Amino acid sequence: MTTPRIPRHIAIIMDGNGRWAKQRMLPRYAGHHAGVETVRQVVSHCTQQGVEVLTLFAFSSENWRRPAQEVSWLMELFITALQREINKLHKNQVQLRIIGDRSAFPTKLQELIVQSEELTRNNTGLTLVIAANYGGRWDIVKTAKHLAWQIEQGQLNSEDITESLFASQMSLADLPEPDLFIRTGGEKRVSNFLLWQLAYTEMYFTDTLWPDFNKEQFMLAMESFASRQRRFGRTGDQVEEVEKRGSPEGPKEVCLRLEGGGKPLKNHIDLGLSNA
Repeated sequence: MTTPRIPRHIAIIMDGNGRWAKQRMLPRYAGHHAGVETVRQVVSHCTQQGVEVLTLFAFSSENWRRPAQEVSWLMELFITALQREINKLHKNQVQLRIIGDRSAFPTKLQELIVQSEELTRNNTGLTLVIAANYGGRWDIVKTAKHLAWQIEQGQLNSEDITESLFASQMSLADLPEPDLFIRTGGEKRVSNFLLWQLAYTEMYFTDTLWPDFNKEQFMLAMESFASRQRRFGRTGDQVEEVEKRGSPEGPKEVCLRLEGGGKPLKNHIDLGLSNA
């Protein structure tokens, strides 16, 4: 049996906070507060497993449509969470990044984001990316506008635009693309999250609500990923041959299929999925 492998980059839609609170006859903000604790735990799990990047969808560009009171709570929670957690993240060598259009946020939050990113900029552990006021379409349009401006300025010819160049101008351009996408809460869609970056990502959906997404649930997702053969357009036989040789080839480095370089899952839970 091959050694279980871990994803280099995990992206998560943290869905179900409101329903979690409703089931307990609590106000919606109680669910969001409970969700912050789950974030702490998942950051810890990723660090223990050797995951390089964790991207969390905290607030979409569509979330402004929610009731004004809830949006206000979410902004306050964002500020409070940063104030309480940033020193712990820094101590644990976590680098924090925020992607999305932050111009719509309160000035206090914008300033806190800048301070937090600067504090953790040189950290060498897990890269924690928070997508806030972010949308996949916004990301693509922003990039297209920037490239169009470069053409207008004579800095670029339209013939120079390639998939690689386009990708280099997008959010997360300097990070590996997500290997594993997780959505909690039972919905089975990507909801305008990292539309470009998720092209070859393995999808994992669970009915578990985000505040209940514990270590066992996290490991189930990791086991599911480890059981899959990532082909990137190749045949299964080609992938197996490259795995045997352990060498990269092709325009999309085949070694990226071996995300994590074959590192074993720590605290591995044998769920009978590895041979699936």
